[in-house]
Amino acid sequence: MVDHKTLSSADIEKATQQFWKDGFVVVPDFFGPELMDEYDGLILDHYGMNPDFEHNDEFLEAAATEVVPWFPQREGIKAFDLVQNCPDLNALTDSILGEDWYADYCMVMFSKSGTKGQAWHQDCSPDNNQQFNLNRLVYTSDITDEIGGQTLVVPGSHRLGELPSKASASDFPEKRILTPTKGTVVLLHGHTWHSVMPVSGAYRVSTNYRSAPKGTPEGITDICVYQNMRYRFSTNSIVEERV
Repeated sequence: MVDHKTLSSADIEKATQQFWKDGFVVVPDFFGPELMDEYDGLILDHYGMNPDFEHNDEFLEAAATEVVPWFPQREGIKAFDLVQNCPDLNALTDSILGEDWYADYCMVMFSKSGTKGQAWHQDCSPDNNQQFNLNRLVYTSDITDEIGGQTLVVPGSHRLGELPSKASASDFPEKRILTPTKGTVVLLHGHTWHSVMPVSGAYRVSTNYRSAPKGTPEGITDICVYQNMRYRFSTNSIVEERV
């Protein structure tokens, strides 16, 4: 049994409305500390404190995104199934995505001390507003001002199309800074404009249980939209330079 917050139908309805208004919703204290400590231990056992980057130099420079991904379920680590099978998380996903949505993959994202974080981006192309991924981000340890790695989001930007190519954070006065604590879940629309601030503490980690509504092509997140490019991860290549 997973220790998690029980959501009433009213809680789910309120969170769903918030999600579609802002393009994201934050549910604090969703998972209990014991499960989060177990996950955090598995994550640190895998990475250590100074893992090598897996993306090539072209991506690291062009995307200004310094994060090391890991897909634990692909390695048969069953502990990460506990969150994926959580009934209340899935009930909230049902409400947001509708019936017959599918779970895509679980991806841990680790940023070590002194890294840039993640530049402004959208996780998938906004060309078709009916096709998108849903990020279900689980935080196994606190994000604090001292550690860095806070997430910046522009509310309502999931309805605004492609991320502007030359804007900076100062051009988004309406942006919000998310500083999730251990056990928090953030649900984030794949078209929402967002970034991650630099990491000054020991490390910053989140675990993303990506999913998508029925009818969304698999591999929807293969092409990510940055301000200066569209990048295809499966071929490690820039498919469009933006100016």
